[in-house]
Amino acid sequence: MSSVQSVSKATAASPESRAEESASWVHGCPGSDFDLSGACPAGHVLGMRVDATSYRETASAIAALATTGVGGAVCVATVHMVMEAFDDPEFQRIVNAADRVTPDGVPLVWALRLLGFKRAQRVYGPSLLPVVCELAAERQLTVGFYGGSPEVLDTLIERISQQFPGLRIPFAFAPPFRALTTDEDEQVVDGIANSETQILFVGLGCPKQERWIAEHRDSLSCVMIGVGAAFDFQAGHKAQAPLWMQNFGLEWLFRLCTEPRRLWWRYLYHNPRFLYHFARELVKRGKPRGSHPIRERNTGSVRSRNSEGSVS
Repeated sequence: MSSVQSVSKATAASPESRAEESASWVHGCPGSDFDLSGACPAGHVLGMRVDATSYRETASAIAALATTGVGGAVCVATVHMVMEAFDDPEFQRIVNAADRVTPDGVPLVWALRLLGFKRAQRVYGPSLLPVVCELAAERQLTVGFYGGSPEVLDTLIERISQQFPGLRIPFAFAPPFRALTTDEDEQVVDGIANSETQILFVGLGCPKQERWIAEHRDSLSCVMIGVGAAFDFQAGHKAQAPLWMQNFGLEWLFRLCTEPRRLWWRYLYHNPRFLYHFARELVKRGKPRGSHPIRERNTGSVRSRNSEGSVS
């Protein structure tokens, strides 16, 4: 294995272009300014927790955890992740123990709304990445990248550094496409720790990245965010679905058409099963009532939010 790479890049970009980029990423993410309380309403889809959060709330929670140095884990959830968790109780426990589980896939936004979370919105991994990087630059937090290929990482770091001048990126590593040996894994952990990375984006794909994060959560003090194919999308190495397809929940179809050999099993096996089991779950639950429980993960207390959004 090649040695763990540490990088630090920052290149100039005009304040005007940076403001335009920032506005486009945060646009459509309603909510108050960053809430550092750590509380977030959450529903369960086939037993897996999904938070009714936003880009701003998720980014602020990540920044708060990074500042304290206690570490943390963030999952960006899709139908694929829900079904992996449905089939594997241990994986479901890993996801449910994360600090945030965002609805990355539009079908999960629809599922949350059907469960009574009427203001649920999408928090898409490839869009969350630059939102977090922007906040990290503002708060002088360091970020790192683990996953992808060397070519993708080089392009990604160049683009992110241009978009956010002054953002410190002390760590980046593209692991080989095989399991690391114990010695190699220790090198990676030491490289991350010694670089003093505070926020680590992990792009290994589901469920590999979530398992990797869980395995290393106790040994690393950084906040780890599993972002799937976000590295490829942000680097321009893979095309993203048109916005209209994303809005209609058809991103899976676009990706299936562009990568049929790799993704056919994921979508053609998991998607029909998700529809069947979630429909059964809705029938069992009955019509959503005007209130649903909200579990505050910090305190363990349970409150109730009515259909208008007020808490009692």
